[in-house]
Amino acid sequence: MRTFVSRNAFPLGIAVVATAFLGLFFLYPVLKVFVSSVITPDGAHFTLQNYKDVLGSGFFLQGLTNSLSIAAMASFFSMLVGVPFAFCVARLPIAGKPVLLALTALPLVLPSFVSAYALVLMFGRAGIVTGFLRDIGIPFDSIYGVKGIVIAYTLTLYPYVVLPTVAAFKSLDVSVEEAAQNLGASRGRMLRTVTLPLVLPSILAGGLLVFIEGLENFGVPFVLAEDRPILAIEAYKMFVGETATNPSSAGVLGMLLIICTVAALLVQRGMLAQRRYATGARGATPLIDVTPGVRRLASIFCWFVIAAALVPFAAVVLISFLKFSGPVLQYQFSFSNFVQLFERSYRPLGNTLLLSTLAACVATLIGVPIGYVLVRYRSRLSAILDIVATSPFAVAGTVLGIGLVMAFSSGFLILTGTALILIIAYSVRKLPFAVRSASAIVHQIDPSLEEASISLGVPPLQTFVRIMVPLMVGGIVGAFVLTFVTIASELSSTVVLYSGQWSTMTVLMFQALEGNSPGVGTSAATILILCTVLPVALVYRLLRRYEMSML
Repeated sequence: MRTFVSRNAFPLGIAVVATAFLGLFFLYPVLKVFVSSVITPDGAHFTLQNYKDVLGSGFFLQGLTNSLSIAAMASFFSMLVGVPFAFCVARLPIAGKPVLLALTALPLVLPSFVSAYALVLMFGRAGIVTGFLRDIGIPFDSIYGVKGIVIAYTLTLYPYVVLPTVAAFKSLDVSVEEAAQNLGASRGRMLRTVTLPLVLPSILAGGLLVFIEGLENFGVPFVLAEDRPILAIEAYKMFVGETATNPSSAGVLGMLLIICTVAALLVQRGMLAQRRYATGARGATPLIDVTPGVRRLASIFCWFVIAAALVPFAAVVLISFLKFSGPVLQYQFSFSNFVQLFERSYRPLGNTLLLSTLAACVATLIGVPIGYVLVRYRSRLSAILDIVATSPFAVAGTVLGIGLVMAFSSGFLILTGTALILIIAYSVRKLPFAVRSASAIVHQIDPSLEEASISLGVPPLQTFVRIMVPLMVGGIVGAFVLTFVTIASELSSTVVLYSGQWSTMTVLMFQALEGNSPGVGTSAATILILCTVLPVALVYRLLRRYEMSML
């Protein structure tokens, strides 16, 4: 018994710490949201009347319908764009694949809120492109509404489909395709009936991520939805507007968001459980020999998709250096937008950098050991820990923010209005990134190195620190940077939790949009883009040097 405890003390200790952290700052707040949805506003009695009131309201039903339909359309169009893109990169002999993949991943670390804002500046009712189209006689209304939200989601979230699908296309067993061709199947039929069904798990996994992100996103619909009800936004409005001690309606809307994401996950698992997808691949799948014309078309398609995704971010940077007279854009180069931004205060930028750094440190310190345990110590406990550690991704930031306010605005631990509650919210929300980055790198490290260390009497904790951490530097730094840049652009939980002195750059943009100050908004967006792109570029260069020094 003592031997068992000593051998498993390290993973058990990590599991206990992770469970305590997530139990207190994730499960408990979510439970508070659930409880608020099933008790009376005064908190005295159990009731389902809250659900009846919300589901019986045409306004909230329309919000639910809008949220689900937009998320579904975003998933469909992301797959429609992402699957051909992934096939071109993985299976066709086109040039510049490393650059293509690097640029493909860029929208995931750039704030989607900024992309939506850029679309408004270009295609809004008074947008630059809108005005140009009208001047040349082409009728164009605006980007607002469902179409604009779906476009913004597709352009920023399609990499969720591309990245896993590229890996799936590259790992196919070529003998399966050869067998189909030997039986007389054309290349098109083989692709439709053999290749695509085999990569369906990766496609659906990416589509599910897009659906969840589209369902819980706050910033994009805030910019583009106008008067259309969206569940994440209405939950925030109800929570801010309810003055009772128990915000029951906001709790119901929060639970509906969670139920929708869980239902989507179950549907995906049900579809994948109906058949087997494993093949006997022994190496990388060879490229398909195509004509130069097809190769050029594939390259044009891939570069067009990347340009469409990145042009909004480039546009907002360029516009930030043009002069605004109130809400009217003047085509004159000027730094006045940045002067106005920093005349107000440097605090939002300092808060963004400070909070993002601290939260990324917390998420990395907790997430990396979890990722290590999930790979090296397979058990029922690790399976449960895996579910709990990755489930924050499926909970809307608005819902988690509401839950944290409910849980820690009174009682034994009061955090509302402090920087600590923001750090906790960010750490919990982005923990899955750290866990997945760490587990991915651990999969590539030979376990015999640890086994040799432990067999020589070195304790597991010391082995982890002295052997594994140096080998995991790439994954650890990658997890930190990915967490940092996604936190820097976080809005959904921030808008619920921040207090005046802890305003961030995303909150400043949020307020600029509400106050009709596009100059301040564009300059803040440019600073936010720099805060996300520069760390990624810098760390990539440092890691390349580190890898070269290890050779």
